[in-house]
Amino acid sequence: MRIRFFNARVLTMEPGKDIFVGEVWVVEDRIKFAGTEEEALKYCDTHKEEILIWDREIDCKGNLLMPGFKDAHTHSAMTLMRSAADDLPLQDWLNNAIFPIEAKMTGEDIYHLSKIAVLEYLTSGITSIFEMYLTPFTVAQAMADTGMRCVQTSCVNNFSQSVELLEQYYNEINGKDPYNSFILGVHAEYTCSKELLEKCAELTHKYKAPFWAHIQETDKETKECIERYGMTPIEFFDSLGLFDYGGGGYHLVWTNDKDREIMKKRGVYAVTNPGSNTKLASGIAPIKEYLEKGITVAIGTDGPASNNCLDMFREMFLVTGLAKLRNNDASSVDAKEVLKMATVNGARAMGLNDCDYLSEGKKADIIMLDLSRPNMQPINNIEKNIVYSGSKENVLMTMIEGIIRYENGKFNIGVEPSDLYSKAEEIKKRIYG
Repeated sequence: MRIRFFNARVLTMEPGKDIFVGEVWVVEDRIKFAGTEEEALKYCDTHKEEILIWDREIDCKGNLLMPGFKDAHTHSAMTLMRSAADDLPLQDWLNNAIFPIEAKMTGEDIYHLSKIAVLEYLTSGITSIFEMYLTPFTVAQAMADTGMRCVQTSCVNNFSQSVELLEQYYNEINGKDPYNSFILGVHAEYTCSKELLEKCAELTHKYKAPFWAHIQETDKETKECIERYGMTPIEFFDSLGLFDYGGGGYHLVWTNDKDREIMKKRGVYAVTNPGSNTKLASGIAPIKEYLEKGITVAIGTDGPASNNCLDMFREMFLVTGLAKLRNNDASSVDAKEVLKMATVNGARAMGLNDCDYLSEGKKADIIMLDLSRPNMQPINNIEKNIVYSGSKENVLMTMIEGIIRYENGKFNIGVEPSDLYSKAEEIKKRIYG
C-alpha cells in the first residue's frame, strides 16, 4: 500500500525538530518521506525516475501526524476482569480477585479477550504494546491477526510457566512475523524463588539479553524482599546478574538512591503506571528523581483490571500531575518530556528502535490527532495540549506497519467488534458463573 498524507502538521519527535506543515509518504511498512511541502516538491524534482503513484491520498486538513504511543506495560486479556475486581489493595486484589479467575482462563479465552484490548489500544493511538500474560503463543496469534505490534515478556513464577517455557517463547516468537517479538522476564521477585531467578540469570547470559519484571510496586513488596535477602528487589536482581545486559522494571514506585544508582549503571528502564498505581494506592513513582539521574522513563497503562482503561492520554496527564504533587513543584516533569516517554522512550524500552520517530526509513506506525476539537483550541502549544487536554476523542487514525487499523471510528482488524463483545460475554458467563 502506498499512501500520501498531505496538508498535515507533522510532529516527528526527533530532537530539536519543531512541528511543521507538510507531507508524509508511506510505502508498504515504511515511511518514505516526511517533510515540508517545499521539500516534497524538491524531492519530486530530484527523483524524476521514481514513479510516485498512490493507492490513496489523504488530506489531513491541518491535523497532526505523529508517531503512535507505546504502551510499555499491559496485560491485555485482563479485559475479562475490568470493573469486576476493584477497590482492593494490591495483594488482596491479586490473591482474591485476580489469580482465582486467571486459573479458569484458557489460551483461547486469552486470544479473544486480547482482541478487545486491541480495539481500545487503537482508539487511544497506541501502536505498540509491551505485553505480559499467561499464554504468549495465543497472545502472539491475536496480535498477528489484528495487526497490533506487540513485544511480550513472560510472567514466569513459582506457580505457572517455567524457565524452559521462557526459553521456548524467546526462540519461537522472535522472528515469526513483523508484529511480534519477545523479551526475557519474570512476574516479580515476590512470586519467584531464588533458584528460579538464578536459572533466569543463566538464560539472560546465554542470550546476552535484557531482563524485565514487576519491581518495587509497593512498599510491602520492597520491605519483604529486604527481610528475605537483606536487599531491595533491584539490588537482589542485580546481585544475581539479571541486569548485566540491561532491561527494566514495571512500576518502580519504591526505589531509593542506591536502587537508582544501579538502574543508571545497568541501563535499566523505568516504566511508570500512574493510573494503576493510583487506583491500587501503591504510591507515586519518583519520576523527577529518575530524570535527574538520567534513567529513561516510559509509560504503561497496566492491565484493564487494575486501571481500568487503556488510555495513554490519561496516563500522560497523571505522570506529570502526580509528579507535581509528589514534589510540591508545578514545574516538575515537563509535558514535552512526558510526550517523549509515551513515544520515543517506550519504543526504545521495547527494543523497537525502528518505531521511535516519524522520519524517513522508520516503520509506518503513525497516528493522526484531530486539532479541530474544542479541547485543542485555540492552538497555542500542540505538544503540551496533547498531554494536558488531549483525549481519545482526538484520535482520528491509527496506522501500524503501514496499514490503517482504525480510522474515523471504524476498525480494520479482521473481525467485527460486536462479535468480540459477544464472545467476551460468553467467556464471562462461563468463568464467573
